[in-house]
Amino acid sequence: MENTNIRTIVVTGGTKGLGRAIAEAFGSRGWRVLVCSRTPADLEQAQREWAVQYPGAQLLTFPADVSKKAEVMDFVQFIRQHTDRVDVLVNNAGVFIPGQVTQESDGVLETLMETNLYSAYHLTRGILSLMGPGSHLFNMCSVASLMAYPNGGSYSISKYALLGFTKALREELKPGGVKVTAVLPGATWSDSWAGVDLPEERLMQATDIAKMIWAAYDLSESAVVEELLIRPQLGDL
Repeated sequence: MENTNIRTIVVTGGTKGLGRAIAEAFGSRGWRVLVCSRTPADLEQAQREWAVQYPGAQLLTFPADVSKKAEVMDFVQFIRQHTDRVDVLVNNAGVFIPGQVTQESDGVLETLMETNLYSAYHLTRGILSLMGPGSHLFNMCSVASLMAYPNGGSYSISKYALLGFTKALREELKPGGVKVTAVLPGATWSDSWAGVDLPEERLMQATDIAKMIWAAYDLSESAVVEELLIRPQLGDL
């Protein structure tokens, strides 16, 4: 295990979109970054691009489908092999499947809960002993955690649950000095919006969310942002 004073961030789904932007926001500041993705090719591409954009930055990658508990626990072991402290954990990995609760296919709820909630639950529990006073945990919730909307279906259910998990963690970890923040972004450009006939300026940029996560982390020890709600200037879509 490498024993240095470099701060460490763990980001799930860290090769694209919000996860990639968050990883870069911290990695560009000299942090050791550990990310997972279910697509090995994306991890390899990230390594190549980081070698050019952030020479000398420590990017450690691990292939894992976080909807599967066994693979989450493999990622936990990988993290423990490379660091004895996690300063920031961002449970970012998630999936969106549109539909109505009364019409969606059988199994959609299970898929969304496994990816959007259980992955965060198992990873947090697996590495929480590496987090101490001054550490910060971010869960990537959504505006769908606050209000249901047409065709949101089980996605909104899973995001409501993730916000509930975050609130429980906030109360439990408060005495130990570990900060907990629910991130609640509105529509943000990512691969899931590819092909949508909308002007790019109508949605937020992934870097907007990453900047706000860094700002929330970079407060004094006596302050915490419990909920970080960010919407497009013209409102929700």
